[in-house]
Amino acid sequence: MASRKGEFGEPVVLDVDGFDVRVSSPDRVYFPARGETKLDLVRYYLSVGDGIVRSLRERPCMLHRFPDGVAGDKVHQKRLPRGAPPWVETVRLHFPRYGLHADELCVTRLADVAWACQMSTVEFHPWNSRRADTEKPDEWRIDLDPMPEAPFSRVRRAAHVAHEVLDELGAVGWPKTSGGHGLHVYVRIAPEHGFTDVRRAALAFAREVERRLPEDVTTTWWRKDRDPAAVFVDYNQNARDHTIAAAYSVRGNDVGTVSAPLRWDEVDDAEPDDFTIATMPDRFAALGDLHAGIDDAVFDISPLLEWAERDEAAGAEPPAEPDDG
Repeated sequence: MASRKGEFGEPVVLDVDGFDVRVSSPDRVYFPARGETKLDLVRYYLSVGDGIVRSLRERPCMLHRFPDGVAGDKVHQKRLPRGAPPWVETVRLHFPRYGLHADELCVTRLADVAWACQMSTVEFHPWNSRRADTEKPDEWRIDLDPMPEAPFSRVRRAAHVAHEVLDELGAVGWPKTSGGHGLHVYVRIAPEHGFTDVRRAALAFAREVERRLPEDVTTTWWRKDRDPAAVFVDYNQNARDHTIAAAYSVRGNDVGTVSAPLRWDEVDDAEPDDFTIATMPDRFAALGDLHAGIDDAVFDISPLLEWAERDEAAGAEPPAEPDDG
């Protein structure tokens, strides 16, 4: 919906680490529950700058844009929006199935994030690989996705069992809320394997969590076949061109929940709605980036690939090929 000039305030120019970022319509309400505006959204991301840049740095990034605020339509955008300043960088991705390519945003500095907000981006959804080799993921994502009847207590139990298995493997897991109803755990991995093997490893891990918590967890792929009160360990979030909200990303809902990094000792008390653009700046100021050490804790997924071979030899199906372009 087009707006009249000045209807939502005169443009504001912000100095973001030496780069000028012009924010138009700064007073447009983006989050109706409390009335936060487009400028409030930009200022939120500036307040968690180190964290959001670390989670996005040099990753192809899909943008979820809300030109009229979150009560309006959402635009899923792979390609960099037009009008980007010359200092905004991109990474080219190829989609062989369709014979197409896309030049996606590649964040290298906080000003890139602020500019994306100027282009009405609320959610940042990065790939789990980086520009140096987009076909070799360096991030394994454990997505604990509750079915509609699953209480959050089940998500917590699944998270603790996942933590237990990671500890046994010698892997460091970095938990965060999804910004919705689930939890994510990220593990930094060596970028030595393609998406297919990373998904095989992720499925082998998910099956181990399911074996230890069979009443609460499922790896059943088809939604119609799942227990509606189970937690699905969504290993397919490690497929090529499948993305989920980054750590510190705001979500496109009325209250502006945030995908918030947690300490493991917070999991039992954390409630997803506790973390919003209204509460996260103070939390970040007090705690800093709880994922700050993620790049120093690299895990070799070879043991998980051995689990995958064991499971497949016993008759388990490997993950089906996704539609990845």
